[in-house]
Amino acid sequence: MPEQLSSWDGRVKPTPFEEYSKKYEEFFVMTRRDGIIELRMHTDGGPFKHSWIGHNAWHQAWAEVGNDPENEVLIITGTGERWHTGDPAELWHTPFPQWSTDSQLKMYGDMVRLLEGFVSAVDIPTIAAVNGPGTHCEFATACDITLCVEDADFFDPHFLGGGVPGDGMGLTLQHTIGTKRASYYMYTGEPIDGPTALRLGLVNEVLPRERLLPRAWEIAEMMMARPRASRLLTHAIAVRPWKRAFLDDLGFHAAHQLWGMAIGEAGQLDRLRQMTERFRGPQAGESSQE
Repeated sequence: MPEQLSSWDGRVKPTPFEEYSKKYEEFFVMTRRDGIIELRMHTDGGPFKHSWIGHNAWHQAWAEVGNDPENEVLIITGTGERWHTGDPAELWHTPFPQWSTDSQLKMYGDMVRLLEGFVSAVDIPTIAAVNGPGTHCEFATACDITLCVEDADFFDPHFLGGGVPGDGMGLTLQHTIGTKRASYYMYTGEPIDGPTALRLGLVNEVLPRERLLPRAWEIAEMMMARPRASRLLTHAIAVRPWKRAFLDDLGFHAAHQLWGMAIGEAGQLDRLRQMTERFRGPQAGESSQE
């Protein structure tokens, strides 16, 4: 439903959907219908492959989406059968202590804004449809409603790789499954698949892959059938605990992760390489070791 402001009121014209959907098309396929906007992460039409420019794009895209009053419910999902992929050897070919000061500062800003921006800039109901395994499930976990498939994996890889779990996944685990359980999964990196995530209270529904997005749209359409004020104010209540958590602790977590990276202890990249399949999944011609 189009926004209807009072005759004396006004709004600086936001960036139109056609413009920002084009701007971020390298990272998201954006679709909008009847006030519901779907952001599908991708790289070259396949599962999203983690990169530092993609990491930087996320919080900027949240701001564009949140600033457009024609967006009334947000669905975020991935492409194919993986939520997220990445190759640690590619990402960390230059050790963090050798990064320029500005790149290190940008990393901190991107880590914090990714989550703070998601819960502050986007003031409409949010639904995550986690379509498979992969890292960076923190903003999916912080959505109002989180749906997933059975083979999703909400794991935190940092400690297993010799790092510090400070990018937000550990923090979202603390605030969903509890301090004691979160500590176990941060230290062990054990998989948290769909049924386990449902049992722990990390997600709301586990669905067959073919039902995942249709169910997300069903919920979004149900939300759209309610008044705009009800949607926005209910979201404000739902998201407030996350705003408080990120304001209180996200900067602390991120700074400790980067502090650990800045120390530059030997062997960290080798440990990450041993986990490559878990990050990116089996490739063509490879067989899973599991």
